[in-house]
Amino acid sequence: MDLTTWAHDLAESLLAESLPRRWAHSQGVAAKAVTLAPILGQDDTLLQAAAMLHDIGYAPPLATTGFHPLDGARYLRDHTSATFDLVRLVANHSCAVLEAEERGLRYELETEFPLLERDDLVAALIYCDMTTTPHGEPTTADARLAEIRSRYGDYSIVGRFIRRAAPDIYSAVCSVSHRLGNV
Repeated sequence: MDLTTWAHDLAESLLAESLPRRWAHSQGVAAKAVTLAPILGQDDTLLQAAAMLHDIGYAPPLATTGFHPLDGARYLRDHTSATFDLVRLVANHSCAVLEAEERGLRYELETEFPLLERDDLVAALIYCDMTTTPHGEPTTADARLAEIRSRYGDYSIVGRFIRRAAPDIYSAVCSVSHRLGNV
């Protein structure tokens, strides 16, 4: 079984029934990742798998810390044969280190799952996640960030995190868009 099929099947088994909106979002993020194949070359399957798996930490059986990037990455590390690069992408997706700091989990995240030294892949996953609605449809980064702030509130942990992460998110989206020729 190839990596993308494995990732799809695993994410579906963890999200489809219990969290159908997260499942729809994950499918949309993975579909967006497919469109980046021309700029990623041989790394396109790694990005597609990370895109499909990035939110599995929300699955009720995995949600132990309440911080989905860490919970998902720990599950992948401890219960699957996922590569460390894939696990690190999931752990650090969409500026997760800033939210980890808000939650008092930065040390654990950085120690267990150091950021992948591939800015292009990190930016690509941010682009895919932050230009896809919770329902799996394409959107702009502006609309996505506004939706997140609206859903969680500006002064919640997620609201504070997303305000801090916004410059890095916009930078990643702009960088990937430029590479795609969508400027």
